[in-house]
Amino acid sequence: QVQLVESGGGLVQAGGSLRLSCAASGRSFSNYAVGWFRQAPGKEREFVIALSRTGISESAADSVKGRFTISRDNTETTVYLHMNSLKPEDTAVYYCAATGRFTIATKRYEYDYWGQGTQVTVSS
Repeated sequence: QVQLVESGGGLVQAGGSLRLSCAASGRSFSNYAVGWFRQAPGKEREFVIALSRTGISESAADSVKGRFTISRDNTETTVYLHMNSLKPEDTAVYYCAATGRFTIATKRYEYDYWGQGTQVTVSS
């Protein structure tokens, strides 16, 4: 069982930046592929960005390419979502997820573990 805890959400102006963190309790992310999803009010939860188990491969949704990146710290117990050039349409609850799959995962059903989410609000 992996417990994931997100942090770092908040209110930011359009064009600003935020860094979200996802900590795995007592586990190393080297054994998991990790992804970030988001859910805006009244919308389905959607894929944002994912990192492979090796930490080498990355996949991002078209809506965030060139603005968001994902990284893993050297201890491999925390994964970050770096968000730049934020837009009001990025406003959502952001969720961290993990899976034991060896390939990069971009679909919700591919993930076994989820965090509780952190709110990101971008004002215009």
